[in-house]
Amino acid sequence: MFQNFSPNMLKTFELCPKKFYFRYVKNISMPTNDEIFELGKNIHAIASYYLRKENIDKMEKSLSEKEKIIWEYLKNIEYFSYESINTEYNLSVKVGMHFFGGRIDALVKKGDTYYILDYKTGSAPKNAKYDFQTIVYLLAVKEFFKTNNVNFVYLDLKNKTETKIELTEDLVKEYEEKLISIAEKINSSEYNTKHKECKCEYKAICY
Repeated sequence: MFQNFSPNMLKTFELCPKKFYFRYVKNISMPTNDEIFELGKNIHAIASYYLRKENIDKMEKSLSEKEKIIWEYLKNIEYFSYESINTEYNLSVKVGMHFFGGRIDALVKKGDTYYILDYKTGSAPKNAKYDFQTIVYLLAVKEFFKTNNVNFVYLDLKNKTETKIELTEDLVKEYEEKLISIAEKINSSEYNTKHKECKCEYKAICY
């Protein structure tokens, strides 16, 4: 029985319980796109050092042309001028009988309002308000800092757009119910169901 859940675990199960089974029950890992991974890793690293006010001169010189364009956009956004609370920040929250958590790219603050920043070198979620990453991180920051003044900001670095979700009391109730519900489904599932049109990286071993 699972007691701790990450947003990726929840999203994977919602998409396809069979995929969840391969990845998180059998612990079968599959190859990923190294180019996309490296791009995201480098941008996250330099952003973290920058917000910590460390010297990034050498890191900036080592960036590829594509990375330089993305970084120039990112470091000039409004949120990077706010007070930096932490970066690459592990945070969790207990909802019901389970813990939910993950790593926040950056947490900044202006006045009494906290902003969770998430950098996307791909695209932001289509339904960002109810994405499990949004849900888990908003509730975790709310609980840890004992405040309702929390916003989640997706920074779409590919399209240079942002999506902001403000936490409300109504959303807190919805989010908690959603987390409890999917945790119970995961722990009672036989993992036999798969998405009818699934063509994921596990398709060669899926039946």
